[in-house]
Amino acid sequence: MATNTPSVFLLMINGQIEGANFPEYDELYCKYCFVYGHDWAPTSGLEEGISQITSKGRNSPHTLVWNFPLEITFKSTNPFGWPQIVVSVYGPDTFGNDVVRGYGATHIPITPGQHTRTIPMFVPESTSRLQKFTSWLLGRRPEFTDPKVVALGEGREVTRVRSQGYVSLSFNIVSKDMKRLGYDTTPTETAQTSSHTHAAGIGPGDQPYSL
Repeated sequence: MATNTPSVFLLMINGQIEGANFPEYDELYCKYCFVYGHDWAPTSGLEEGISQITSKGRNSPHTLVWNFPLEITFKSTNPFGWPQIVVSVYGPDTFGNDVVRGYGATHIPITPGQHTRTIPMFVPESTSRLQKFTSWLLGRRPEFTDPKVVALGEGREVTRVRSQGYVSLSFNIVSKDMKRLGYDTTPTETAQTSSHTHAAGIGPGDQPYSL
C-alpha cells in the first residue's frame, strides 16, 4: 500500500523581539513584518505588528526591553524564498516628531530548535548637507516608503545609510514534513543553534543559507 506524500511542509515560528541597544536614543517602539517568496503562504498568526513604547531602565541604561511576541505558521512547497523578518525602530526626535531610528532584517532560522539573532540596524542618510539640515529642521528624516525593501536588496547599492544600534530576537522553530519532501534541516554536530547573524540585503528569491 503506497504511503501518501505531503504536497507542502509547515514552518512554525514562535519567539519574541527581546529588545534593542540604541545608546543615543530612548522611548522607542518597533514594528515588524515578514517577507517571503511566492511559494510561501501564512496559515495562522500575524504577519506584522507594532510594539509598545519602552524606555531605558536604571539598571540597564543602554538597553531597551520589549519582549514583543512573534507567532506565525507558514506553508510552502519548497524552501526557495525562505521567510525573513524585517524590524523597524521608531522614536521621537528633538522636536517630538516620530522618526525612524533603524531598519534591519534577518532570515528565519532553518534548523528546528531555539535560536537567537542580533540584527545590526541602519538608517538612510541625506545625500547632501543641505538636505540633511532641512530634514532635521522640518522633522522629515529620510525613510523607506515600504520597510520590506530592506529584505529585497534591489536598489540598495545606491542608498546611503548609516549604522546605529542593534535589535535582539529569539526564536523557537518547528517544522513538519520537510524531511518527507526531501529537505533535511537536522542540525549537524558543528551547528550552533544559538548564533548571531547580520542583516543582509537578501531577497525572497535567494536560496537560504545552510546553518
